[in-house]
Amino acid sequence: MNLESPRVTVEKSAQELFDLLSDVQNFEKLMPENIAKFEVIGGDSFIFGLKGMPEIQLKMKEKVAPNKVILGAASDKLPFTLEADIKSVSESSSNVQLLFNGEFNAMMGMMIKGPIGKFIETLALNMTKL
Repeated sequence: MNLESPRVTVEKSAQELFDLLSDVQNFEKLMPENIAKFEVIGGDSFIFGLKGMPEIQLKMKEKVAPNKVILGAASDKLPFTLEADIKSVSESSSNVQLLFNGEFNAMMGMMIKGPIGKFIETLALNMTKL
């Protein structure tokens, strides 16, 4: 299952945005208002929980400065990645799109497609808060 957020313009250079997204602590600022838990574990992973959803641990998988930051599920039970695709617009602005890629059975895919789509859209729209 592949989902894409809208592409959002952020008033930061591609390198600045990359640096912010490379620090997992900054993801707390991107979370939706209905967040129930956010906890950084070590320097490269965090656990978050939304009300009514199970907690998920994300771990930094790959960084390619200044264009790509990839987080992945720390558990093999729900294998997925969340990629931030950063493109430079000017010296002081860039745009970013979040790409969700997961391997789920058809039933699970139908259940989570809506909530995950809304979640990555919220993360992307909140990039301006960084």
